[in-house]
Amino acid sequence: MQPTPLHAGHDREIESLAEFDEVVSEHGSLTRFRVQSVDLTDRTDALLSVDTSGAVFLGCPMDPRAAARVRATGALVFPPIPGLPFDPYRGLLHSPDELFASLDAGYEATPDARTYTWFQQTKADGDVFASMLRSIHDDAVSDALDELLVGTRVVGVMGGHAMARGTQAYEGAALLGRELARSGIMVATGGGPGAMEAANLGAYAAPFDDAMLPEALRLLAGAPSFNPSITDWARAAFTVRERWPAGGPSVGIPTWFYGHEPPNPFAAHIAKYFANATREDGLLARSNAGVVFLPGAAGTVQEIFDNATPNYYESRGEPTPMVLVDRAHWTERHPTWPLLQSLARERSMESRIALVDRIEDAPEALKRLGG
Repeated sequence: MQPTPLHAGHDREIESLAEFDEVVSEHGSLTRFRVQSVDLTDRTDALLSVDTSGAVFLGCPMDPRAAARVRATGALVFPPIPGLPFDPYRGLLHSPDELFASLDAGYEATPDARTYTWFQQTKADGDVFASMLRSIHDDAVSDALDELLVGTRVVGVMGGHAMARGTQAYEGAALLGRELARSGIMVATGGGPGAMEAANLGAYAAPFDDAMLPEALRLLAGAPSFNPSITDWARAAFTVRERWPAGGPSVGIPTWFYGHEPPNPFAAHIAKYFANATREDGLLARSNAGVVFLPGAAGTVQEIFDNATPNYYESRGEPTPMVLVDRAHWTERHPTWPLLQSLARERSMESRIALVDRIEDAPEALKRLGG
């Protein structure tokens, strides 16, 4: 019987050189496989000898002889695009080290900042090639995110970017992220600063003893905001990562649409998008174990109702839990809770929404709403 290919559900995708070698060794063929952004310049002999009919090579550097041969067999070859600060064909999610490479020279030198600059230069010029590259990139990121989260219970933590390091609110969000991660939940956030960073930091801190997080918070408080210096803000985060390497995993889903807001370095997996609408819908859709909404402004209010709509119509199946934190914020400052209650009344989602006063109450509310 033929060996089972890698990645059940995505078993025709090859995303690393090790996977390429394993497929060639076990199958002796690349027929109908999709090879994503793998440098094949040292695999010329294999490409000249194995069957590649029906294969697709997305952004894979290879020797010209190999490229000519695989095209001749009927494979499709999408060559790498020179001069781009990002890889549109990527097979894996971004990592903090990748996005913040060259931080020593200042944030402006990093791939993250250079990609935002490219986006600013191309988003309004009407160039179909640039818009196609953005779309390919975002689709590849969604594919990688789906592969990462297969079979995983995910709780989204939403909140504003203005929450400063060194505040009680920031500490509370970090404690929430740590508790969720320690309970076996994958924490997912919008991937930016403020409340989002705090929740990702908490998940990062989950494997360490309880003394680690207060010390990390103290170190971060020296650069409370990404304004006025993203460089100083990011360096403080990498100081924490270097002191406590190999923290717990979590997901950040930011966007270059808000390019003035950098991604935070505490999310191990960063699914960064060009299209903000795709990013927001994808983040909420993948939060299959519920969403916690921390105090925020317009963006967080939008996320509440972006999440409420499929729960109202049950368009994604059974409604998922929604927990709003801070009664005064959501009933007085931005009175979202009364409208959410009225929408939920006499519908299945009515038993899946809660408003709590303290962030410490959010994990128990999630458990109660989730049954």
